Amino acid sequence: MAYQKLGRDSAARKALFRDLVTDLFIYERIETTESKAKELRSIAEKMITLAKRGDLHARRQVAAYVRPEQAGDESGKNAIQKLFDDIAPRYAERQGGYTRVLKIGPRRGDGAPMAFLELVE
Repeated sequence: MAYQKLGRDSAARKALFRDLVTDLFIYERIETTESKAKELRSIAEKMITLAKRGDLHARRQVAAYVRPEQAGDESGKNAIQKLFDDIAPRYAERQGGYTRVLKIGPRRGDGAPMAFLELVE
């Protein structure tokens, strides 16, 4: 499987994606560069598919990747709770395609192409 290295070693890349996917589940929409959004999309889709299964093993697999210690959204739920309780039931009838990448143009400063990654519907 091919992937983009994003100018980071494997540990830094994994840490970056863990933070971004956690923020995506908390806020349901994040702004990042296009290349990061495209790579993150596959990780987020896999996490949502695991959450749709809903069993203990799936919850532990998600907990091993998503950062649990980050502050939750305004309702006080953390990212894992929100994924299993709110997001997964929303996509119960959907067979994939839970996220979309919306391009928003270049970033001021360095001109990097920016995009929103958001959960659909």
